[in-house]
Amino acid sequence: MQPVIIVLIILVVLVFIALIKTIQVIPQASAAIVERFGRYTRTLNAGLNIVVPFIDSIRNRIDLREQVVPFPPQPVITQDNLVVNIDTVIYYQVTDARAATYEVASYIQAIEQLTVTTLRNIIGGMDLERTLTSREEINAALRGVLDEATGKWGIRVNRVELKAIEPPTSIQDSMEKQMRADRDKRAAILTAEGIRQSQILTAEGEKQSAILRAEGEAKAAALRAEGEAQAIRTVFESIHAGDPDQKLLSYQYLQMLPKIAEGDANKLWIVPSEIGDALKGLSGAFGNFGGGGLGPNSVGPQAGPPATERREQPPVD
Repeated sequence: MQPVIIVLIILVVLVFIALIKTIQVIPQASAAIVERFGRYTRTLNAGLNIVVPFIDSIRNRIDLREQVVPFPPQPVITQDNLVVNIDTVIYYQVTDARAATYEVASYIQAIEQLTVTTLRNIIGGMDLERTLTSREEINAALRGVLDEATGKWGIRVNRVELKAIEPPTSIQDSMEKQMRADRDKRAAILTAEGIRQSQILTAEGEKQSAILRAEGEAKAAALRAEGEAQAIRTVFESIHAGDPDQKLLSYQYLQMLPKIAEGDANKLWIVPSEIGDALKGLSGAFGNFGGGGLGPNSVGPQAGPPATERREQPPVD
């Protein structure tokens, strides 16, 4: 009985193992490659799958989700013979589990080496300045080459990103000095432009001020001349309206004579011929005002000198 029990136990174990090998549960977003006697049979998708135990075997389980693989910095030589270190990140996804298993031995290593060689080809045609400022161009070119090469491997490259582009230390120092010089230059240009603009605005302001001042003076002179003309017109009209006689005019004429002689520079002044008539008129006026006037034998004021006679005023010491 004991050997029979042992055989039964062995059979139960074998049946249990067979059940385990028969039922295969594949997680979501995964796939499994089934081989029968070493030859590809089918691809198991997500869910519960039945295989033939001890005949079918699971060759490989592949994750179908998008993967992110960072690659270590790679030294690359630019067109102007400068060595830069470039870090890259690849976003890829397996679309065909069979091709990813049988078309390439290790698609991760293949993608890495293809990325390095393609990156060297692209950077080799660019100088340092263009390399530092053309990340999008490099990404697009690298993605296009990788996507075309990895398509037959059942892999789709979704994105390629350059994490860092590090030039040599000496080049970094030179770039920093150049950037500092450019900033100083721009600051000096902006300062000079500000001073120039300030001077232009100041000159414009002075010009406008001078124009306004001249216009104001012109208007003031015009108004002043108009006022003087109006005053003369008013005086002229008043004189004609009052109908002054010869006596009043003679008196006004005598009042103006001292003003004519004012000033230290007046050495010579002219006595007009009308001064005699003015004195005669005043004499008659004051005589009549005193009662009776002057008789024929009275001594009156002498007539003034003729118009051609000139009297010289003695110089002032």
